[in-house]
Amino acid sequence: MRGNPLTLLGNEVKPGEKAPDFVALGNDLSPVRFSSLRGKVCILSSVPSLDTPVCDLQTRRFNEEAANLGPNVQILTISMDLPFAQKRWCGAAGVTKVQTLSDHREASFGIAYGVLIQELRLLARAVFVVDAKGTIRYIQIVNELTQEPDYKAALDAVRKCL
Repeated sequence: MRGNPLTLLGNEVKPGEKAPDFVALGNDLSPVRFSSLRGKVCILSSVPSLDTPVCDLQTRRFNEEAANLGPNVQILTISMDLPFAQKRWCGAAGVTKVQTLSDHREASFGIAYGVLIQELRLLARAVFVVDAKGTIRYIQIVNELTQEPDYKAALDAVRKCL
């Protein structure tokens, strides 16, 4: 972060591996199990906090791109923000095509995908593309927390899965 190293906790995942299952909370506090989305191509967009400028940009960008990807693609933005804060942010930002999930309770996603930042107990900025059969096809863990991900590479990976 701003040139200072951070420690990522959890399991390192790689393209070609089966995507780990996880449970996070929806905006209504209901548990959402990732495996329930099997059959769809999924973009897992991991952000530290929706209330920061780059996370805001990242989530809005994926929300815009969702319109061009069709009904067989599900985009999830996952953060440690509380579900109430995520719901408020989505309403204020007009984000309706991206589902936000909160990993604040158990860090289930963060640990399963190796993106839990030890020093901050936030998630690293990352993008994972998982195909309809549950295989990871693309990973980018952004080296500098304050920079946006490579949207083109992630969206190209999604299109290859369709």
